[in-house]
Amino acid sequence: MWENKTISEKRQAKTLKIKPRAKAVHFLLSPPGKILLVLILLGLTLGTVGFTYYYVKYSRLIDQKLRTGPFADTSKIYAASKVISLGDKLTPADLVDLLRRAGYGEASSNRVGWYHLRQDAVEIIPGPDAVEPEAGVVKFVGAKISGIVATQDHTARTQFQLEPELITNLSDRNREKRRIVHFNDIPKVLVQAIISAEDKRFFQHSGFDPLRVMKAAYDDVREGRKKEGASTLSMQLAREFWLDQKKNWGRKAAEVMITLELEQKLSKKEIFEYYSNQISLGQRGTFSIHGFGQAAQAYFGKDIRQINIHEAATLAGIIQRPSYYNPYRRPDQTKERRNVILSLMRQNGYITDRQYAVESEAPLGVVSGGLESTDAPYFVDLVNDELSRTFQDRDFQASSYRVYTTLDINLQRAAAEAVRIGMQSVDEQLKKQRRHRNVAFPDAQVALIAIDPRTAEVKALVGGRNYGISQLNHILAKRQPGSIFKPFVYATAMNTGVTEGAPVVFTPASKVMDEPTTFWFDDKPYEPGNFTKKYLGEITFREALAHSINVATVRVAEMVGYDAVVDLAKNAGMNLDIHPTPSVALGTYVVTPLEITGAYTVFANEGVYVKPSWISMVRARNNTTIYKHTQESHPVLDPRVAYMMVNLLEEVTRTGQPPASAPAVFACLPQARPAPRAGNAMAGSPASPPSCYAWCG
Repeated sequence: MWENKTISEKRQAKTLKIKPRAKAVHFLLSPPGKILLVLILLGLTLGTVGFTYYYVKYSRLIDQKLRTGPFADTSKIYAASKVISLGDKLTPADLVDLLRRAGYGEASSNRVGWYHLRQDAVEIIPGPDAVEPEAGVVKFVGAKISGIVATQDHTARTQFQLEPELITNLSDRNREKRRIVHFNDIPKVLVQAIISAEDKRFFQHSGFDPLRVMKAAYDDVREGRKKEGASTLSMQLAREFWLDQKKNWGRKAAEVMITLELEQKLSKKEIFEYYSNQISLGQRGTFSIHGFGQAAQAYFGKDIRQINIHEAATLAGIIQRPSYYNPYRRPDQTKERRNVILSLMRQNGYITDRQYAVESEAPLGVVSGGLESTDAPYFVDLVNDELSRTFQDRDFQASSYRVYTTLDINLQRAAAEAVRIGMQSVDEQLKKQRRHRNVAFPDAQVALIAIDPRTAEVKALVGGRNYGISQLNHILAKRQPGSIFKPFVYATAMNTGVTEGAPVVFTPASKVMDEPTTFWFDDKPYEPGNFTKKYLGEITFREALAHSINVATVRVAEMVGYDAVVDLAKNAGMNLDIHPTPSVALGTYVVTPLEITGAYTVFANEGVYVKPSWISMVRARNNTTIYKHTQESHPVLDPRVAYMMVNLLEEVTRTGQPPASAPAVFACLPQARPAPRAGNAMAGSPASPPSCYAWCG
C-alpha cells in the first residue's frame, strides 16, 4: 500500500513537471495552433525558396560578370608610340618610368609586357597585348643611351619604339574614368592605408567582421546617431558592382548574399584588386574618377606604383566622402582626413612614429591642371566623336577596344602649360585696358592645336581654358581666321607663274600699292584699313605678307581674282561657306581652327594637302585590327609654288610683326615661332614639326 502511494505521488509529481509543455503541445494540436504551425512552416519554406532564388540569381550575375571580366566593357585610348634613339639623354630609371606609364610591369605575366632592370641596361619584353612586338635591350652609359640591341636577331639598332602610353580609360556613357591596375601593381603602403581606413581585418575575416559590427553599433549608441559603417571591403565591392545606392533592407540582404558568393569564388587578392579598380574617388572636371590607378594619375600625376606614404593615405581618406574630401576644393579638410589615416596606419604598425611625424607635415602635393595636361579631355572627345561617326555599328563606350591615337604626351603637357602661362599674360593685358577697369568681364577663351605638318597627325590639342567649366571644343568652332588666311591669297598669286595662259605672272618681287582704297563689289563699297593706320605706298608682295598689310592684300586678291582665292582655299580643306568677295582676303569668312591648320599642310608637303587625323589604329578585344588609318591627301599647289611660299612665310618670322599675345602663348612649345598678326596665330616652321595654331578671344 505504501509503495503504491509512493508511485502515485511520483506520477503526480512527474505530471506536474511536464504540465507547462503539455499546454504548448495542447495549443499546437488545437485548431489555432495548427494554423500557426502551418504559417510558420509556410514562412520557412517561402523564406528558403526566396533565399535560394536570389542566391542563385546573384550567383549567376556574379559568374557572368567574372566570366567576361568586371571591366570587360572598358575602351582604352592610347597616345602615340614614343621612339628613343642612340645618344638620347635618358637614365634607366627614366626608361622604366616610361615603360610603367605604357602599362609594363616587372612580372612576366603582364599581358602588355614586362621589363628587367639591370645595372646599366633595361631589357624590354612585349606581351601578347603589345602594339609594338619587338623585344630589345637598351644599354646606358651615364645618363645617355649607348646601345640598342634587338633580342630576336641580336642586331644593333639606332632607334627603339616603345609601347604607347594610356591617355584615359572610358568605361561607359556616364563619363567614368579608370586605369585598370592589378594587385601586384598596388604598392604595399597603399594596401595598408586602405585597410587601415576601411577594413583592417580584411585579410582575416570571411566577408563579415563581427568585431567591426559591434564597435560600430556601440559608437552609434554612444553618439546617439549613425556615426560609423560596418561594411567590409567585400560588402562595399558587392554594393558598387551589382547594386544601386538605395539604403533599404532589401539591398542590404542582397549585399549579404553577394558578399558570401564573392568570398567563395574569389581570393582576397582578387577581391581587393576589383575593389581598387571600382571604388569612386571623386570628380575631376565632368569625369568621375574610379579606382586608385586613375586617382593616382588625376591627383598626383603619378603611376600608382610610385605613390608614397602620405599620398597613399590621401587616396585612402577620400573613400569615405569622395565629394567632400576633394584635395582641390577642400585641401585643409583633405589633409586632416589624410592625417587620420596616417594615425591609423601607425596604430596598426604599418609606419613608425618618425614616419608619421614626417608624413603628417608633408603638403598634399596634388598636381595643378592635371586633367588638362595628362588626360587631354578635348582630344578624347574628338576621338570619341570620330569613332561614333566612323563605326556607327559599334559601341565604343560599352565595349572593350584599344584605340591608338596620334597624341604626343610630352607635347600635350607642354601645350597645356603654354596655354596656362599665356592666358595669365592675356588676363593681365585685359585688366590694364581702360574699358575693363572696375568692370567684371568674362574670362578670355583659348584654343591650341599642334600637328605634324608632314602627316597632319594631331600631336597636341587644347580646346578651351577649363574643361571642367566648359566642354565646348573651340578647335571645332567656326570663327574668322583673320590674317592667317592671307598666305592663301599670296599662294594664289604665286600660282600664276605655273598656270598656262595666265594673263599676268606674279612673283614675290611684284609690286602692289598700299594706300587708302575703296573696293567695289556688287555695287557695294568696301573700305579696309591697315592695323597700324599707316600706309607704305608701293611695296613688294614679300613685304606686304611679312608685315600683314590689309589694303595691299585685298588689292592682290583683286588682281588674281577672288574666285581663284576661294577655289584654292576650298581645295586646301576649308569649308564651302567661303565666298569670293573683297573681304575674303582678310579672313572674314569663318572656318574651324582644325581646317585652317590642315590647310597649312600644303606648304610643308610640296603643295600636297593632307587631311588632319587623330586615330591611327583600333583593335578589338581579341587583338584583331579593325581599323588602320590611311592618309588622305591630294595636290593643291605646284611644288615650286609651295617652296616659294615657305620662303615667304619664313620672312614673316624674320622681319614681320607677330601678335603681342603670341610669344606668351607659344613660350613653352618647342620650335614655336608666331606669325602673322591676328587674334589667331600660326607658329612653327611650315616645313618642320610641329605646326601650331592658337586662338584667343
